[in-house]
Amino acid sequence: MTRTVVEARNLTVSRGQTPVLSDISFEVQEGEVFALLGGNGAGKSTSLLTFLGLLEPTSGEALVFGKSVQNDIASVRGKIAYLPEAATLYPHLSAYENVDYFLSLAGIGRSRADVEEVFDRVSLQQEARDQHMERYSKGMRQKTAIALALLRETPILFLDEPTSGLDPVAIDEFNRLVTNLAKAGTTIVMVTHDVYGACQVAHKIALLRRGTLVGSFEAKNGERIDTETVHAAFAERAVA
Repeated sequence: MTRTVVEARNLTVSRGQTPVLSDISFEVQEGEVFALLGGNGAGKSTSLLTFLGLLEPTSGEALVFGKSVQNDIASVRGKIAYLPEAATLYPHLSAYENVDYFLSLAGIGRSRADVEEVFDRVSLQQEARDQHMERYSKGMRQKTAIALALLRETPILFLDEPTSGLDPVAIDEFNRLVTNLAKAGTTIVMVTHDVYGACQVAHKIALLRRGTLVGSFEAKNGERIDTETVHAAFAERAVA
């Protein structure tokens, strides 16, 4: 039996007197890939920042494993990992050194075998692991950041525009990685404006426009969500 691990419950967030999110609700089950889809200014980043505990709701709740993010942020942050659009890693350090450093800051010890196993899972090339990050493509930096999140053993990943700036090959690799992580039980919440990418990997898509949820789509019978249907709704809402 699946359980709800991420939930927005009548969530409203304002900045000053301006509402950025207006009474949105959604649920994400364990092991699902959930995409919050929208254009610029839709409120996607505000949603993520609220679940990270960096913005306070005006009303409603952001819940992780049934716990209010605002009331129990210390507990919640131990269960989530956040990958921003541009992963912050040290360019003068290798992938091994970055992972070791950030794990040490978190007080987490992992063996070299553990690190190697996770690098294998994210398909980071063996010959690149000792190279300085300044020589990495964005896709390789992203793989390193996801590996770091997996080594922290958090059950939930929040991803902000994860395919932005990636070439088609890197996007395909990312989509396979996300699919495999979900099959292994990781819950993934991604915000994106990429209709095609969302339809490739998501079990559920919520369409956000000007802070309001205006559409929802769900994969049925093991099939992908229809790209043309979502694109038509996205385009219609964008000009509405």
